[in-house]
Amino acid sequence: MSEKKELKTILATDCGSTTTKAILIEKKPEGYRLIVRGEAPTTVEAPFEDVTKGVLNAVREVEELTGKKLLEGGEILKERRSDEEGCDIYISTSSAGGGLQMMVAGVVLTMTAESAARAALGAGAIVMDVIASNDGRLPHEKIERIRTLRPDMILLSGGVDGGTISHVVELAELIKAADPRPRFGVGYSLPVIYAGNKDARKHILNILKESTSLVIVENIRPVLERENLQPARHKIHDLFMEHVMAHAPGYKKLMSWTDVPIMPTPGAVGLLIETIGKKQKIDVLGVDIGGATTDVFSVFSGVFNRTVSANLGMSYSISNVLAEAGVENILRWIPFEVDPSDLRNRIRNKMIRPTTIPQSLFELKIEQAVAREALRLAFEQHKTMAVGLKGIQQERTISDAFDQTMTGESLVDMMSLRLIVGSGGALSHAPRRSQAAMMLIDSFLPEGVTQLAVDSIFMMPHLGVLATVHETAATQVFDRDCLIRLGTCIAPRGTGKPGGRCLKLTLKKDGQEILSREFRFGELFVFPLPVGEKATAIIHPERGFDCGSGSGKLHECEVEGGVVGIIVDTRGRPFILPEEESKRISALRGWAEAMKAYPE
Repeated sequence: MSEKKELKTILATDCGSTTTKAILIEKKPEGYRLIVRGEAPTTVEAPFEDVTKGVLNAVREVEELTGKKLLEGGEILKERRSDEEGCDIYISTSSAGGGLQMMVAGVVLTMTAESAARAALGAGAIVMDVIASNDGRLPHEKIERIRTLRPDMILLSGGVDGGTISHVVELAELIKAADPRPRFGVGYSLPVIYAGNKDARKHILNILKESTSLVIVENIRPVLERENLQPARHKIHDLFMEHVMAHAPGYKKLMSWTDVPIMPTPGAVGLLIETIGKKQKIDVLGVDIGGATTDVFSVFSGVFNRTVSANLGMSYSISNVLAEAGVENILRWIPFEVDPSDLRNRIRNKMIRPTTIPQSLFELKIEQAVAREALRLAFEQHKTMAVGLKGIQQERTISDAFDQTMTGESLVDMMSLRLIVGSGGALSHAPRRSQAAMMLIDSFLPEGVTQLAVDSIFMMPHLGVLATVHETAATQVFDRDCLIRLGTCIAPRGTGKPGGRCLKLTLKKDGQEILSREFRFGELFVFPLPVGEKATAIIHPERGFDCGSGSGKLHECEVEGGVVGIIVDTRGRPFILPEEESKRISALRGWAEAMKAYPE
């Protein structure tokens, strides 16, 4: 379907693991706008076991709120009879039933296996495990792992075209020996995608064609210097729909309703972040913090990357955040004294009762401290995956490749980052927008000049799938109704003595000076500049501090306001909190006060 068809009314749903969300978009004189949003519980599990029931309930709420007729005979009315009846197009995304769970196998852990993991993550999958010839596990351990995990599909890669084939053939033998059974559906074979050395194809066919549903696509790493991820990503999407979703309760019916294939929710969000980065030609970072997982998406130097931290979330996997971050790291963000055992118990209670929300300011501050650590850890994980290609610095034999621990450079450059978009309950539903801004700054530590925004009501998945059909509609709604611009953060790179001079900032609007102030090291300051308003920032950093033009060099740029405003953060990069408890608590309280983050 092309943008040429006039779309006046667009209906989109996202079937999440707990909630199904429906949105209605219409073309108005000023462009495409979000009209209304409805939601209902997802119905993929017993007793309903039919995902379409939740979809119809969410759309029914949209009908009630708008007075329009969108359903007929228990189905979505997909012809627009008038402005009050029907829609031009219906699209959907889904992560119900646990989303797409994949296993990846490759020859060299730091090369083909990592390229394969990037292909799977970019397609919206959760990578359950990466198996490689040199991962240190014995063959029987690998077989046992494949058998117990029961992935939805396996991506097998390895070897450059024309290179050695023995290692990738060994991996295929392991998959055959494991004889893995898929998660959904008993009567069908597990999909396996082979995206490795083309010379090994006939051997792979002989080994796997009987026991699995084998598909062959172009090599992910045809030569060491180049990754070719798109063919594998597209095939993962297709197989997700044909196999995994087709066996999930009610999906066959839902697939017959949609005008374009259903997309895994994270794949759709990633597509939207990728579209923004490429359309605006900027480096952008997106994060979606959920109950069970935290997804991080980025575009740096035109390269898109996505990682899923499958064990970092705010409800079902909140105890994993505690285990990975450690109690000390969570306590450091709490602006009052808390007994570590009390903190542990509160976190465990949240895991047992995942749908509860904080009932007091005390609980809210603890939850937001945990969120900071979940976001920080997910970002650390993302940096290790978003790297330049490994193993191309020198000519090597395959034996060198196995010994090699050399890694590619991370593509993540905080100084070149222009926009951070936060999404998910902890950020989108924070009681005050300034709290969301603080969580983004504290966990990602942006450098230089960076815009901050949050997804107002979590509609990035709907817009991601819409971007494949009608990019204009998707970007217009994203800009006008989805993004809540929090403001711009100015944070110099460098550290100094508390209270020492750090920078001088002058803001000018329409030629008039609206702010001129010197900042000491360790401050957090907010200047209110409303949404949509722009100003010129003239930043004079002291020696040892860099705002984008080099150490101590004048930096001039345009900054945009938001619901919070212009945030000046001179707390230093790297950022270090005071060790002494009373000083740390006093600093946290002072910063929260400057941001007006909590009621007095």
